[in-house]
Amino acid sequence: MEAYAAGQRVFGENKAQELVTKHAQLPVDIEWHFIGHLQSNKVRYIAPFISLIHSIDSLSLLQEVNREALKNNRVIGCLLQLYIATEETKFGLSFEEAKSLLGDGTIQELKNIRITGVMGMSSFTSDTALIRSEFKTLHTWFNLLKDQFFSLDMNFRELSMGMSEDYPIAVEEGSTMVRIGTTLFGNR
Repeated sequence: MEAYAAGQRVFGENKAQELVTKHAQLPVDIEWHFIGHLQSNKVRYIAPFISLIHSIDSLSLLQEVNREALKNNRVIGCLLQLYIATEETKFGLSFEEAKSLLGDGTIQELKNIRITGVMGMSSFTSDTALIRSEFKTLHTWFNLLKDQFFSLDMNFRELSMGMSEDYPIAVEEGSTMVRIGTTLFGNR
């Protein structure tokens, strides 16, 4: 509430159950973003109110978001999560998988979702050169996808990269959206 009182209106959460609870307790004019790994069976809980899902990592998840958005008579913004890290614990599509997903025609049939950009998470490391390289790669991929699939779509504009530990580098490398909950609110 302190952040809200200071004027913040966009908030993110990485756990669906916590997001539903916070949505019910906080003012209705908040724009909610889901930023964590999303399981298909959790989409129905957030579909009635979510503004943007940062973590779309498969066609099947995108189809589930579309189904639930249709049930709620909504269009839900989505970011494709691309895998840029050296760690195997991260989620996301490879660049080739993203191109395949966007190019096979299935996505054009999904009328209740809107792809508005991409998201990526850098490796958890103190190696700033590696982090910068990963963010540069994501920015390059964003531009290539924009040119190939979204050149006339003004909605495709978000490059979500950077978290509390690495957001200054992400901003330098072109991030339009950072996820800095730990910096603002502390550790969980």
